[in-house]
Amino acid sequence: MLQDLLLRTREMVVRALRHDDEDGQGMVEYALILVLIAVVVIVVLTTVGKQVNNVFSNISHGLGT
Repeated sequence: MLQDLLLRTREMVVRALRHDDEDGQGMVEYALILVLIAVVVIVVLTTVGKQVNNVFSNISHGLGT
């Protein structure tokens, strides 16, 4: 009976430790995804931002302001 209790306790501790490792890994994955999204947004805004600025400049000059 004591061995059974010890075995169950050991299994619970091992499960808890494995669960902590998975949480840390998930946080790293979320951080990598956020960095990738940030890089894509910066590239898109750099490329499209110049075109949008030109459009607004043309509209502004067309209105005569």
